[in-house]
Amino acid sequence: MQPSGPGSATNRRNFLSLVGLGAAATVGSGLLAGCGGEVASTSSAQNLDKLAGLLPNQKDLPPGIPKPSIVGTRPVPDGYTEFPSTLVDAITDKPGTSGQRISAMTPAWGPAPPGLGQSQYLAAVNAELGVEVNFSVQDGNTYADKLNAMLGARDVPDLLCVPEWEVSKLPRFADATAALFEDLTDHLKGAGIDPYPMLATFPAGAWRNAFWNERLMAVPCPKDGPFPWALFYRKDLLDAAGLGYPKTIEELFEVGKKVTDPGKGVWAFNDIFAMVQMFHKVPGTDDGWRLKSDGTPEFKYETPEYKQSVEFMAKVYQAGLVHPDLVASKGADSKQLIQSGRIIFFQDGPGAWQAMQAEQQRITPGFNIQPVPIFSATGGDPLVWGDDNPISYTFIKKGLGKARVEELLRVINWCSAPFGTKEFDLREYGVEGKHHNRTATGPVKTDLGFKEIVNQYFFISGRSPVVQPFPQTPNYVRDMLTYSNEMVKYLEKDPWSGLKLEMPARFKASLSPTDDKVTDLLRGRRPMSDLDTIITEWRNGGGDEAREFRAKALADAGR
Repeated sequence: MQPSGPGSATNRRNFLSLVGLGAAATVGSGLLAGCGGEVASTSSAQNLDKLAGLLPNQKDLPPGIPKPSIVGTRPVPDGYTEFPSTLVDAITDKPGTSGQRISAMTPAWGPAPPGLGQSQYLAAVNAELGVEVNFSVQDGNTYADKLNAMLGARDVPDLLCVPEWEVSKLPRFADATAALFEDLTDHLKGAGIDPYPMLATFPAGAWRNAFWNERLMAVPCPKDGPFPWALFYRKDLLDAAGLGYPKTIEELFEVGKKVTDPGKGVWAFNDIFAMVQMFHKVPGTDDGWRLKSDGTPEFKYETPEYKQSVEFMAKVYQAGLVHPDLVASKGADSKQLIQSGRIIFFQDGPGAWQAMQAEQQRITPGFNIQPVPIFSATGGDPLVWGDDNPISYTFIKKGLGKARVEELLRVINWCSAPFGTKEFDLREYGVEGKHHNRTATGPVKTDLGFKEIVNQYFFISGRSPVVQPFPQTPNYVRDMLTYSNEMVKYLEKDPWSGLKLEMPARFKASLSPTDDKVTDLLRGRRPMSDLDTIITEWRNGGGDEAREFRAKALADAGR
């Protein structure tokens, strides 16, 4: 998602910089203090394998959906290199029947789109739904702040999108789901999914991750790629300089020095620390956990690979290879910098790729971004972070009544129609002649389409994931799946696979402050010798408690 044609997290490009619930929610009695009743424990572990009987039945895609052009190695999705000549009308009845407006909150990255009454896109989709959806579209870079305020105030809309990458940062989130959102288990388990056939096409793994407190609490939006990060580079600019992409950590630094020219306003990088950690094979599972050879859980901060990554990234900053506006945290936009050629390499989610290529090639002839294949800085095979967790979850407000919940599920079902359907086409591209023009190779968005469509309905839905074609970027699907099918060979193994862990609140609260301290160290605002102190503070502030919790979860599961 980018949160773009959503990619991996989409999608998690600028997302790891987001914070979870604020300080008021992480001290004292916690997020749901004063909600009535006992507050549950601050950590919990669910064995998802034991919840198989509560999963929705799985069904095939609607008849007439074309076979993919390129098969992905799971969890990489399949891809299509061209649009089908005819589209399937998958849902004939309008899902909305009450006439009662639906409130929804979703994230967006970039300018806010026009709202209800000012958007031809919203009007067209809502007409097909038979009910108005009124979106509160919030800045994706500060979405956690909005979630914090909303959950703390117990004031949620009818439909709420919670990105998956935010969940691990939200203390006592399992408690929040029980207090604020509808339990969907009895609506969707087994044959209960039958009235919502688009939802029934979702991968079982996505549904497994939508359980909290051993109940199905949300509709997942399955991920269209397992990778949270990629290191992109301006291939056109490197080619012009007679340089190739780096294949070793030493080459990364040397190429960075060669392309940095402050006199011309050009620097090598944005903050590439996540990719530097991956190159050094720092663990990435659940924010950074792995098992030592003796079976003891170990967090990334404690590993020699993490220290090596910190030392390398500090060296990059010290050498002046990161754009100074980013070093100073002045709010510079990495995407604008890469687009304008002010930086040559940038770390982002894979979902950023296609949208940026499509838009910028119209402005800069020859514009070409490509991902650097992941390598190992320490020898042997590379380690690639990734998972098959959903991009996001759609929660339904608690207490709306059975008829209203069913209407909302029908709306979500309509929004979840897969590639190759008329519903998907309208959701993604809007109205032909207004939001897109149909060409021989498929729909091409107009300026109005780019202005009004920011994945609003995507973020209150899911869909059976594929990598879809884009006429503006005819090589994208093949390039993306070539990269993905190669990188997936090195996907990190998760020792806790099949367990859903609600980490201790103190551990969650420790992550952002600890990362902030490390950032100060990387950027030269603290000495490197402070790293051991920072890690000791993390251990005492929740790290050791989290280690014991993860060890117990494995033992309780018989592993």
